[in-house]
Amino acid sequence: MDAEERRLRILQVTRSTGAVAVAELAARFTVAPETVRRDLRALAEEGLISRTHGGARPVESTGSSTPPPSRALRDAPALTRIAAAAVSLLGAAETVFVDEGFTARLIARALPRDRPLTVVTASLTAAHALGDTERITVLLLGGRVRGATLATSGGQAARMLGGFVVDLAYLDADGVSREHGLTVFDPAVAEVRAQAVRGSRRRILAAAATAFGGVGPCRFADVRDVEAIVTGAGVPAAEAQRYSLLGPRVLSV
Repeated sequence: MDAEERRLRILQVTRSTGAVAVAELAARFTVAPETVRRDLRALAEEGLISRTHGGARPVESTGSSTPPPSRALRDAPALTRIAAAAVSLLGAAETVFVDEGFTARLIARALPRDRPLTVVTASLTAAHALGDTERITVLLLGGRVRGATLATSGGQAARMLGGFVVDLAYLDADGVSREHGLTVFDPAVAEVRAQAVRGSRRRILAAAATAFGGVGPCRFADVRDVEAIVTGAGVPAAEAQRYSLLGPRVLSV
């Protein structure tokens, strides 16, 4: 069993029992306790579990479309490809906004380390992924932290973001619709993302194929507001073409 599969199993056990202990997991998977601790640290960094003394507990759902832990881990290879393709469009940008969520952390990991870069983000996990990188300056937005994604949101984060002009904003969405644009389920998240759209010179949407056709209650941008849409191969070519007619370049990876 490789590390990814073991972590998926740990997530499943945590969600089914409500709490897990390091010693119990080590015995169940026949690995050293330190291996389990590394697994729990990795899952906690992704916002998928919450660490406790000697173990972990599941992160409760907020009712949004944030992918459940098992699906996030299962879809990781596809989301990693999306993140890499989105970062390939970085160009000469020197200041970047990185959104919240699982894909945002993957984008943060994929950003180049060999050039100066300033990253503005609401995501604690994205900031953590970049915090020890010498040539990247990380500016973390303040505000209420959402437990589901470990990111700040709401008016305080949006106002702080309003003080920046960024070259490029990497955005995600719960729903992507040609008619209704880019939407989310949480109005506090929509407030931050709408400000990211207003305060950026370029915008790239990096969203899973499952977001297409969906509509959340809170709209933060129009499809025409982004220069490129990077998504998974699950979006049919004909549908991708319809989106491209609205203006953005569409990359299905």
